Amino acid sequence: MQNKGLVKLFAILFGLVSIYQLSFTFKANQIESNAEAVAISKIPDTEPDYREKRSNDEASYLQSIAKDTVFNMGVAKYTYDEVKQKAMNLGLDLKGGINVILQISVKDILKGLANNTKSPVFNKALDDASELQKNSQNTYLEDFFIAFDKIKGDTKLASPDIFYTKELDGEIEGSMSDDQVKSVITTKIDESITSAFEVLRKRIDEFGVTSPNIQRLGNSGRILVELPGVKDIERASTLLQSTAQLEFWDAYRGEQFLPFIQQANDVLKGIVDVKTNTTEVENEDDENAQDSKIDDLLGATSIDSTANTSNNPLVDLWRGMGYQGGPVVGRFEIKDKETVLKYLNMPQVRALLPAEQRYVKFAFGKPEANSEIVDLYALVGNRDNIPELSGAVVVDARNVYGPTGKPAVSMQMNAKGAKIWEEMTGKAFSQGSQIAIVLDNVVYSAPGVTTGPISGGSSEISGNFTLNEAIDLANVLRAGKLPARAEIIASEVVGPSLGQESIDSGTTSFMIALALVLVWMIVYYGKAGGFADIAMVFNIVLIFGVLSGLGAVLTLPGIAGIVLTIGMSVDANVIIFERIREELAKGKGQKEAIQDGFSNALSSILDANITTGLTALILFVFGTGPIKGFATTLLIGIVTSLFTAIFITRLFVDWYINKGGKLEFSTPITKNLFRNINIEFLKKRKVAYIISSIFIIVSLGSLFTNSLDQGVDFVGGRTYQVRFTQDVSPTEITNVLSDAFGSADAKTFGTSNQLKITTKYKIDETSAEVDEEIRSKLFTVLQPYLSGLTYEDFISDSDTKTVGLMQSFKVSPTIADDIKQASFWAILGSLIVVFLYILLRFKKWQFSLGAVAAVFHDVLIVLGVFSLTYKFMPFSMEVDQAFIAAILTVIGYSLNDTVIVFDRVREYVNEHTTWNFNKIVDVSLSSTLGRTLNTSLTTLVVLLTIFIFGGESIRGFMFALIVGIVVGTYSSLFIATPIMYDTINKSEEKKKKN
Repeated sequence: MQNKGLVKLFAILFGLVSIYQLSFTFKANQIESNAEAVAISKIPDTEPDYREKRSNDEASYLQSIAKDTVFNMGVAKYTYDEVKQKAMNLGLDLKGGINVILQISVKDILKGLANNTKSPVFNKALDDASELQKNSQNTYLEDFFIAFDKIKGDTKLASPDIFYTKELDGEIEGSMSDDQVKSVITTKIDESITSAFEVLRKRIDEFGVTSPNIQRLGNSGRILVELPGVKDIERASTLLQSTAQLEFWDAYRGEQFLPFIQQANDVLKGIVDVKTNTTEVENEDDENAQDSKIDDLLGATSIDSTANTSNNPLVDLWRGMGYQGGPVVGRFEIKDKETVLKYLNMPQVRALLPAEQRYVKFAFGKPEANSEIVDLYALVGNRDNIPELSGAVVVDARNVYGPTGKPAVSMQMNAKGAKIWEEMTGKAFSQGSQIAIVLDNVVYSAPGVTTGPISGGSSEISGNFTLNEAIDLANVLRAGKLPARAEIIASEVVGPSLGQESIDSGTTSFMIALALVLVWMIVYYGKAGGFADIAMVFNIVLIFGVLSGLGAVLTLPGIAGIVLTIGMSVDANVIIFERIREELAKGKGQKEAIQDGFSNALSSILDANITTGLTALILFVFGTGPIKGFATTLLIGIVTSLFTAIFITRLFVDWYINKGGKLEFSTPITKNLFRNINIEFLKKRKVAYIISSIFIIVSLGSLFTNSLDQGVDFVGGRTYQVRFTQDVSPTEITNVLSDAFGSADAKTFGTSNQLKITTKYKIDETSAEVDEEIRSKLFTVLQPYLSGLTYEDFISDSDTKTVGLMQSFKVSPTIADDIKQASFWAILGSLIVVFLYILLRFKKWQFSLGAVAAVFHDVLIVLGVFSLTYKFMPFSMEVDQAFIAAILTVIGYSLNDTVIVFDRVREYVNEHTTWNFNKIVDVSLSSTLGRTLNTSLTTLVVLLTIFIFGGESIRGFMFALIVGIVVGTYSSLFIATPIMYDTINKSEEKKKKN
């Protein structure tokens, strides 16, 4: 090998850089473990909310040392922030946390751009676009334009009641065509989504998450946010979705509306059919007491004492009133909020309001902790429903402690806001009224003004905040408001304890697989196998070093990718060693055989790794989250495996030979294995065709009749991983869930005390409120099986959690459809790319046809196996994004095997010009059989190790790979090469006839 000195230098530098990068990971882990231990020692389990207190204490300590020097390497010193930034990032499935795709509401942005127009054409187009989105691959804006064009008639987008508004004056003119307006609106939408992206990025930076990932997904208005390590999932979800629409409204006195409440109740009696709210066990005295209480509250005496048991739609929901002269109209239960607002906003009810109150805006307050009661406020509204002052004037916000010692938020307004605020507070002071501070349509507080007008633009929000709520609200106000609603249309939530389990299982599978492979290489190739082992271990160091240096995220599938890379590293060494053994068998000297073995193996190694690399690249482009992590490690592993197998192994082999050592590249046990094999594979191809045809027909039949177990990735829905204290029956749980949700399915997930629960209940609704409703309902249904577990413990995100909700996953139907289409294009794209590469390398389309036909064969059989067995296998066999990753990996490995054979065929065609083509093919297959079986068996050992020890979440993924490797090995021998042979023969026969 030439330039050995340069290779040694590069290897040493590469290794040192990798170790340097990994040292930051070890140091960061050490510091964080110490911080966690200190927090545990300071805050015992007996304290209330000890988990949150420990988390805050740990975060506070780490924040306090952020700028302190914590790592002194002699030549350089690093602060904790710098150490953390350079440390390897763990993915969601290893560290716990939240991974969401947010959909910025383009519909809301369009309404805002049109100044909330009442145009029937515009609003009909919005509704039609929402319907189109359910089965469309277009963006919402594209569907809006399509819907508008269908129904517009003579209406133009540039009409004064749509987009030709004061706000867009100068950008849109009344004379513009629809196409011109569409261009402007497209730009405005893009600007709004960019603004939302920046707002979210600032919020996340303020939140203090380590190694967050936030990125726009195309031009669809979707934003991907990954927050690994976040323990307070509820807090993170609220932070991401909060629009931060801060408004300041004048408030009416509550008692002014008591007569209106009574009149509204009387009108509603004739409109709403309300069944009695009392139960049969209530006696007459209780009923009369309730009526008397309502009379006192309303100051009315006209209510019939029997009315409460018949039809009192609004009064029956009444639970009290506010203090005299205060802004609270009444008090109601939280569960009745929507019903009360619906009643009060009915046209027949609002018609009862006097002229000066006709634009009143009813809004509920923020309930106190552990309370089911919430206050109703009446705000001084206007025709346009626009507040006198909005949060847009806030230029700074800080969390503080109010006069009572409770957390609050202090704000500073700009000059314009300060002037309006002074006028508002002056009017409230003179009238003795209150100003309601409203955030996202919730009244946080409604203070009075007792010291006269407030100048300077300073104000304060109080409202029974926890410290975290005050911090988050200040951060949100400081970062800015979202231009529209942000709904979570896909999410994955992993508890930190489940993440630790994944780390443990991933590490176990990794170490066992590595040990097996290292031992096997020595057993099979002797001392040469030992040199390959050293190169393999060095390869692993390089992979982790590169991952850390690039700031890539390590996921559980990523660990699987690294372990799989071990198999690929073995493959390269096997190809080299088998070629050396062939050269030695020809009678060549040791040095010459080694030289020729490495040279002759290079072409096969490159072709095999490039085809696998192409599929991994496509997986990287189309995949998200953990799947992208798998592709990343696979791509890095391909490059480092090539380097270590071709150069590092060679360095050790040459060093040993040059010092007088002798290498047999085998052991007494394996010396004659796969030697002098001469199997006539082509004579067996018709039998193989028949066997494969039977498998394919059975697979297709099962796919059409039995289908596949599609995961929520592809059909939408919500999935929950729940762990119980004792074994449970999935059939029994499915029945009770189906009664509650209408559609639900529970399957054993790993151990018998753990279930994977899937439901399509309210599948089209993605709001945080619906998520909470379903989760709460799930707990209620499962409570009898949870051995007294409280709801707080059920949903908690403790590091030591062993029972309850461990993981959740949500995908809306819209994005599910997009994922399914992206998966289809990923598979099709990989086949096209590989077809073209093989055509380029082998110059004949018959080679490409044979390879692609074998791939189709492999994919169909893997799909068939999943379709036939998913109903009774003891692990999840859902077809999801991970399964698509497995299919693409199978494609790469199948091609890997096939290309090795094709490469030998090409070599023998040039070397043995007198041989018949069928002899060349048979000899090529026979001579590569040792490498094919050795690599396949080694890879299978690795995959089986991960399958057994690698954790439940990737078991289905591993099973797909195992089936794929077995079928791929078979197809490379009996399908790909025979099809290539038959098509070339037919082509030659046609040439002879012509």
